[in-house]
Amino acid sequence: MSINKSYAILGLGRYGRSVAKELVENGAEVLAVDIDEDIVNAAISEIPYCKCADVTDAEVIKQLGIANVDVVIIAIATNLEASVMATLLCKEIGVKTVIAKCASEMNCKILSKVGADRIVFPESESGIRLAKNLLSSGFIDIIELSKDVSMVELEVKPEWEGKNLSELNLRRKYSINVVAIIQDKNICVNIDPEKPLKKTMRLIVIANTARLGKLK
Repeated sequence: MSINKSYAILGLGRYGRSVAKELVENGAEVLAVDIDEDIVNAAISEIPYCKCADVTDAEVIKQLGIANVDVVIIAIATNLEASVMATLLCKEIGVKTVIAKCASEMNCKILSKVGADRIVFPESESGIRLAKNLLSSGFIDIIELSKDVSMVELEVKPEWEGKNLSELNLRRKYSINVVAIIQDKNICVNIDPEKPLKKTMRLIVIANTARLGKLK
């Protein structure tokens, strides 16, 4: 996922608004929707494309043009029925990626069953972090360690396959330090720089946040 994709945020509570605001500030195309007119009016100064609408209504979903959006984030976890309906309707019209905010493990199972492609728990993943992950194409996860430094989990690029870390010299080329390699759910921190990388591996790296764009 990246800044070139379009996003719809359904639900503008604290979590949904933080996701939408971060995406907008990074130049992404964002449609934000909430059923509460006061909430929409309060958010419109930060999120230009805000609509007051009921996202559990199939006709409304069509009128909003949700079918043309790349990624939908459903941030109405306090109302499970609404979350389920919105998820079903989005998948029904062909939205490729639906991310749903969950309030409990049971809700998580239910939303996964009805088609949510990814589940997020606000307690463990902030809205800003989710937005940064969406904007960071090619990254599995990204955690800011400080203002300038991030820890990133990324897949092995096709051009890296079969080569080892010594050959690639990622520190010089991308200004990153590989601190661990994940394979088959095992995490290895004692890295052999001469071992060829495989497609099935994931790398944990420490990087300068400002230079992450070089990895895309």
